[in-house]
Amino acid sequence: MKLLVTGGAGFIGSNFIHYWFKKYPDDKIVNLDILTYAGNLENLKDIENNSNYKFVKGDIGDLKNNINLLKTEKVDVIVNFAAESHNGRAMVEPDIFVKTNVLGTQMLLEAAKEAGLIRFHHISTCEVFGDLALDENRAFKESDPYAPKTPYNASKAGANHEVMCYFHTFGLPITISHCANNYGPYQFPEKVIPRFISNLIDNEPIPLFKSSLNKREWIHTDDHCRAIEMIIKKGKIGEAYNIGTGLEKSVEEIAAAVLKRLGKDDSMKKYIEDRPGHDRRYLLDIAKIKNELGWEPEIDFEKGLDGVVEWYKQNEGWWRPLKGKGFVENYKEVKK
Repeated sequence: MKLLVTGGAGFIGSNFIHYWFKKYPDDKIVNLDILTYAGNLENLKDIENNSNYKFVKGDIGDLKNNINLLKTEKVDVIVNFAAESHNGRAMVEPDIFVKTNVLGTQMLLEAAKEAGLIRFHHISTCEVFGDLALDENRAFKESDPYAPKTPYNASKAGANHEVMCYFHTFGLPITISHCANNYGPYQFPEKVIPRFISNLIDNEPIPLFKSSLNKREWIHTDDHCRAIEMIIKKGKIGEAYNIGTGLEKSVEEIAAAVLKRLGKDDSMKKYIEDRPGHDRRYLLDIAKIKNELGWEPEIDFEKGLDGVVEWYKQNEGWWRPLKGKGFVENYKEVKK
């Protein structure tokens, strides 16, 4: 099988490529990535000479190039990770998020249609559903209405609508997955866990939003990749699947866990004002993927975090050149 992985030089995309080659070494992968600040070919340095791997620099918004690539490479499956994904940056440059996440996805869908109705899996996020109250006794289901609150969330919801309309209108064989917050190796140091780790390694304070008891559901990227594999192999065409763990942690709990692992105390915490539209809590109901496909998370959070902290400690040469890129530092420090 030959896969086109878009955004394959990013965090989850590169982990997926590593995962897929480990599981299916004889398959072929074409990685299409425009290499924005968050795209890093160093993530794939160890497979750059693999004869079954090919990197193509390009924009998913380029319809002509997309069609040519799909036909020339005889792609069987498209896995669309390509996206702008930082809520802070989305407040500063919301147009870029619409251009990439909505229009770019539509151009990729159109290419898949024109190239012969190629199987298309789209990576989405729990954030399209809006947020939950901290004490709310429910989780988002795939059938819940979208209620995005930020430009990033709205752009991902718009992309989901485009994906579904290509199934209903044109018969494109699609699936969608909504995933919880990921952590793992190769995560860009603008994100909360690698930022906490890298700051503390450098003995710098770690920034926490004032609403630091807001919760997120966390999943190791290897568990996410395994779920995507199952959806590609066994998922029902035209359906969406939630991918989560049920494991919720507040930013305070994440901070405490990282501080403990790096031998630091609470004096390293710095509180900043909340981001506009800051969501309180996400939690996904994963009954569908468990019952239909037999998927369940396998990686324990505490053990997974141990491995991630150790990875960043051992790979300073990877993250140091990236530190500071893509950060949006327009928040004022506040008292907790």
